Amino acid sequence: MKIGTPKETFEGENRVAMTPESALQLQKLGHTCLIEAGAGEAAGFSNDKYVEAGVEVIDTAAELWETADVVAKVRVPSTAEMAMMRSDQTLISFFSPVADEAKMKEAAEKGTTVVAMEMIPRISRAQKMDALSSMANIAGYRAVIEAGNNFGRFFTGQITAAGKVPPAKVLVVGAGVAGLAAIGTSTSLGAITLAFDVRPEVAEQVESMGAEFVYLDFEEEQQDGSASGGYASVSSPEFREAQLAKFRELAPEVDIVITTALIPNREAPELWTEDMVAAMKPGSVIVDLAAEKGGNCKLTKMDEKIVTENGVTIIGYTDFPSRMATQASTLFSTNIRHLLTDLTPEKDGVINHNMEDDVIRGATITHDKEVTFPPPPPKVAAIAAAPKKDKPKELTPEEKRANEVAAFKTQTRNQVGLLAIGGVLLLAVGLVAPASFMQHFIVFVLSVFIGFQVIWGVAHSLHTPLMAVTNAISSIIILGAVMQIGSGSFLVIILAALSVFMCGINIFGGFLVTRRMLAMFQKS
Repeated sequence: MKIGTPKETFEGENRVAMTPESALQLQKLGHTCLIEAGAGEAAGFSNDKYVEAGVEVIDTAAELWETADVVAKVRVPSTAEMAMMRSDQTLISFFSPVADEAKMKEAAEKGTTVVAMEMIPRISRAQKMDALSSMANIAGYRAVIEAGNNFGRFFTGQITAAGKVPPAKVLVVGAGVAGLAAIGTSTSLGAITLAFDVRPEVAEQVESMGAEFVYLDFEEEQQDGSASGGYASVSSPEFREAQLAKFRELAPEVDIVITTALIPNREAPELWTEDMVAAMKPGSVIVDLAAEKGGNCKLTKMDEKIVTENGVTIIGYTDFPSRMATQASTLFSTNIRHLLTDLTPEKDGVINHNMEDDVIRGATITHDKEVTFPPPPPKVAAIAAAPKKDKPKELTPEEKRANEVAAFKTQTRNQVGLLAIGGVLLLAVGLVAPASFMQHFIVFVLSVFIGFQVIWGVAHSLHTPLMAVTNAISSIIILGAVMQIGSGSFLVIILAALSVFMCGINIFGGFLVTRRMLAMFQKS
């Protein structure tokens, strides 16, 4: 089938849905690739590169829409593009079925099959097609870069001859894909990074990236992200008040705020109010990644950068991925290529739109002249629910004391029993053994007992270095072998020589192993 990509008509959109590299992969599936002339120029892909990749360059958008069986693009089609759609054609693009309901119904009436990339279900098998995550990753990274461009200091702290520069303090609200990308970029630039999210399970991810998770002093069972496909859900009014109170407390301290909080098919929740902006220091920066859905900040203006009266810069751009068009196009075209791989299971160039497939059914919003949105829930859970862990029972001081006493009694009983058994055995040996033997035997037994008590209490992770040192030190017995090596008996000389040899291995080997163990904890 012929897969075509037109030039994006949305003002300021620089991305393209097909790159020369993705076209090569699509041709391996048996498809023919078409591109409108100049479609990839803004993303750094010239017409010549497409021609080298075996892509046919079409002069006009109208000719491309008329020729292509499958049209892959980035933005929702414009009114003019909707007019060029035809029956039995497949459109793959971002296509918000809620905001663009009229266009969705129009496409269904025409008989066009529409696959909305933002409707790809969040299941493990579909991660390679998850264009929302791909673009959110870029947006989170770019948000930190834009914040740094408008911030008057370094991110990292420095002490120089000219003075001390404190590190920037960054707060990331929402720890989804975009939030985690922003956290990673911020921490790598040396800023002190704080992060907040209503989903408690992301705290561990935030802390593993070197940021500090902001906890609320509020007792409420939050819904696990697995129940909502990995997205945040609406919080209770009480939780929201506690959340805003925490943000008011942080507002005077932070230098940069990056908000990424979105709830599917809803307006963005207002999390950074006007009084919080007023409380921030002059020169502070707010980057609102939810600006397209109304913004998380009260003062955000979509697609604009404003400076408030108290000197706070608020950035409401909605085209962060488009500002990194080459990278964004590469990722987005890869997402589409993986989707087309699933749509072409036989690799024979024929699209098989299997509506029994969870991924294809979930992303398809119109098919066979019918609106198929909203899709049924996938047969496989979006994300495995975190297992419920029972909290350990808190012991009272009396119970803790009773446990300690019981453990002490058990330990004492065991030690007394061992000593009694050892004493009886030692007495039994003394009844038959000569006095000269018993002098050495008693020292040997006591040495074994003391060594056992010392080693038994050492953690397993420390056994190797401990044994290495003790082996070397205990090899003092080499002195006895050295004293006997001058004996008149040939057998004694051989045994003494073997003892010296083995003790030497113990000494040098013990210190060598210890040195290697210590080197593991040293920086090169």
